Amino acid sequence: MKLQHIAIMAALAIVALTSCEKVSPIGVLVSGTAVEDRVKMSSLFYKQYRDEFVMAGVEGDYTFIVGGDSHLTTDPGRMDEMLAIGLENEDAFYAHLGDIADTKPEYYIRLDSLIQAAKKRYVAKYFDTDDNKTYYPKGAVHDSDEATTFQEITFPFFPVVGNHDITHNGWALWSNIFHSSFYEFPMHIINSNGETVAIDRFIFLDSASGTLGQEQIDLIEEGVLDGNGDKYRHTFVFSHTNIFRPSSWQFASTFPREETFFLLNQFKKWNVDIAFCGHVHAWDERVFEGVTYLTLDSMSEANSPNPGDYLVRVHVNADGTITWEKVHMSYTKKK
Repeated sequence: MKLQHIAIMAALAIVALTSCEKVSPIGVLVSGTAVEDRVKMSSLFYKQYRDEFVMAGVEGDYTFIVGGDSHLTTDPGRMDEMLAIGLENEDAFYAHLGDIADTKPEYYIRLDSLIQAAKKRYVAKYFDTDDNKTYYPKGAVHDSDEATTFQEITFPFFPVVGNHDITHNGWALWSNIFHSSFYEFPMHIINSNGETVAIDRFIFLDSASGTLGQEQIDLIEEGVLDGNGDKYRHTFVFSHTNIFRPSSWQFASTFPREETFFLLNQFKKWNVDIAFCGHVHAWDERVFEGVTYLTLDSMSEANSPNPGDYLVRVHVNADGTITWEKVHMSYTKKK
C-alpha cells in the first residue's frame, strides 16, 4: 500500500514539471494530458492486457450498480457506501461515471486506500485462503487449478475518467490507479454445465475533455471495442459527458454536434441497450431510437448533501429482459 501511495506522489511530481493548460472544444478548461494522448496510452494498455478485462462467467440472472460524480475529497463516505451497497447486494460489478475525486494527491491516496479496503472485503466474501497467500473461489477444491493470489484477483470496480479527474494534472493520479480510460469487457452467461449461452458487453469511453478526439473515433471505427467478433446479447455504454441535456435552460457541456451524431449512430450499430452518463449533476431519463439514456445525479455528499436515490442498479435476467431501479444512499456529510 505504501509503495502505491509513493507511486501516486511520484506521478504527480513528474507531470507537474511538464504541465500546460488546454481548452477543450466545448470551452471547459482542462489541464494536463489531452484526450488524444490519454487514449493512446489507454489503448496500448488495453491491447496489452486485454485478457484481464474479462469478468467471470455468471449463471442465470445478474445485477450491476452505477454511480458517478463522487468528487471525493476529505470525506469518502459516499464512495464507501456505494461499494458496500454493491458488495451486500452481490452485484457483479460496480461502474463509476467519472469525477471520482478532486485532484489532490491526498484525495487519491484516500481513494486508493478505500478501494483496497473494499477489495479485502470482496475477497473475504468470495474466496477462501489457508495462508493469506493462496486464494480459492468459495466452494473450489484447494490445490486446484483455480488457485490465485490477492494481487491477481480483479476487484470489479470499473470507472470512466471525468473532466475533474484530469484537472490540475489529475490524469497522472487517476491512471496510476485505473490505468485505462478506454476499454470494454464481456460478461459470459453460462449454463449449469459451464457452457456459454450468451455474452453481454460493457464499453467505457473517455469523454473527460468533452470530446472523443480523433484517435478514439479511429479506434472505435477500427473495431477495437468490438471484442473477438462475438455476437452480443446486450451492450451497455458508460461515458462521463452526457449526450442529452436534462433541460434546455440548464448549463451542461455536451459533445460537439458532429461527435453527438457519430455516437448516436455508433450506439445503433452496437445495439446499445442503455447508455449511462454523468457530468451535469442532474437526473435525466429518455429513450432515443431504441436506446435508453440515463444521466445520473451526483452522488457526492457535497453536491447532494441529503440522502437520496443517487445510484442505479440494472437487473439482467436469464431470459434476456432488462430492468433497472434507483438505489438509495443514506450517508450524510460528517459535521
